[in-house]
Amino acid sequence: MFTIYPAIDIRGGKCVRLIQGDYNQETVYGESPFQMAKDFAEKGASWIHMVDLDGAKEGKPVNDEEILKAARELDASIQVGGGIRDRNAVSRYLDGGVSRVILGSSAISDPQFVKEMLSEYGGERVAIGIDARDGYVATHGWLQTSEVKAEELALELAGFGAETFIMTDISRDGMLSGPNTEAIANLGKVTGKKVIASGGMKEMDDLRKLKERSGDGVSGAIIGKALYTGRIDLEAALKEAGE
Repeated sequence: MFTIYPAIDIRGGKCVRLIQGDYNQETVYGESPFQMAKDFAEKGASWIHMVDLDGAKEGKPVNDEEILKAARELDASIQVGGGIRDRNAVSRYLDGGVSRVILGSSAISDPQFVKEMLSEYGGERVAIGIDARDGYVATHGWLQTSEVKAEELALELAGFGAETFIMTDISRDGMLSGPNTEAIANLGKVTGKKVIASGGMKEMDDLRKLKERSGDGVSGAIIGKALYTGRIDLEAALKEAGE
């Protein structure tokens, strides 16, 4: 099963896209993230990827009401990341109808918390977001780069029950330069777990190449800017994925 995750990044209550995670390089694509999510769901998306950019920067959920509304009211599963760094944030989302939360920065800053959440909610509902710059994990809204290698972190967390990883190559995010397919597939091979590709999707051929690596654990792709600029049509992408 290969899943398409249309992406909605929320900042200041609006639907935006950044370039390489740079808050100074923002384009607004919609005034209502909920309306955008509704549109994606009506086009047939079974999952929607929502990121609270303000939350990522603040270290706590900021646009959670908009995300929870989508989880409650839409006929699609919601996957959410951004500022989820304590038990209250995790339980608020998962108990409020969100299907999966993504823990990113906390995997480096508070590994014990991540292990506890994996134990409590399971690896299907708690995904690990690995945002890499030159193979090393970046944290705190990509403002800092750690000294931890992406594969080492993934292997360690797989040992504690992680089943789903979201791999973003920051250098490609928002650049429409194509995903780092080899790095994504390699993470799947090394861990033996599912990896969702994120960053750089530019055309249908990118999805085909990723889907071809499903045997290595590549289980889906997050598409953002390419949808908003019309380079990829969501319904065509869903059809290509076999959804």
